[in-house]
Amino acid sequence: MTIHSFALFDTAIGPCAIVWSARGICGVQLPEKDAVATRARVHRRHPTATEAAPPAEVCHAIDGIVALLAGEKRDLTDIVIDDQSQTDFNKRVYAIARKIPPGQTMTYGEIAERLGDKLLARAVGQAMGENPTPVIMPCHRVLAAGGKSGGFSASGGVVTKLRLLTIEGAQPGGPILFDELPLVARKR
Repeated sequence: MTIHSFALFDTAIGPCAIVWSARGICGVQLPEKDAVATRARVHRRHPTATEAAPPAEVCHAIDGIVALLAGEKRDLTDIVIDDQSQTDFNKRVYAIARKIPPGQTMTYGEIAERLGDKLLARAVGQAMGENPTPVIMPCHRVLAAGGKSGGFSASGGVVTKLRLLTIEGAQPGGPILFDELPLVARKR
């Protein structure tokens, strides 16, 4: 059985958590409504994880996440991810998405094309929704066609995704803030 540990840490967008094993980072939890809720979400996703002081390599990951969420253009590709529980398809998707630099975006379809079949765009979207290490594996930088935001499974949904993109200075395909509002809300 793999032993998991976790730690909470403060960021510009609220209390986040990081989960690790001896192999690397296996989870990042974006903020819930408060630290108690963030901790509870970690326990739901990693029921055997125990809270602990992070070792040096995890502190390095935390520092990178904190800096990125504060608006610094940080490259987090040197952070080791424990992907042993990932499917081979998801590993391939994440390898492509992880190379998207801060402030830039790709679409689900572009990733699918790099995988060799643009018909895989929906499967790419599903892989993004299963991403256990958001920010380190920057699923927020992957958009739907036409610059639309697409989904985001972290707390706050698409609003959180757009906030992360704004922090990074991404300008994906023009204004997208109101793309997700129901039609009724857009009428005046």
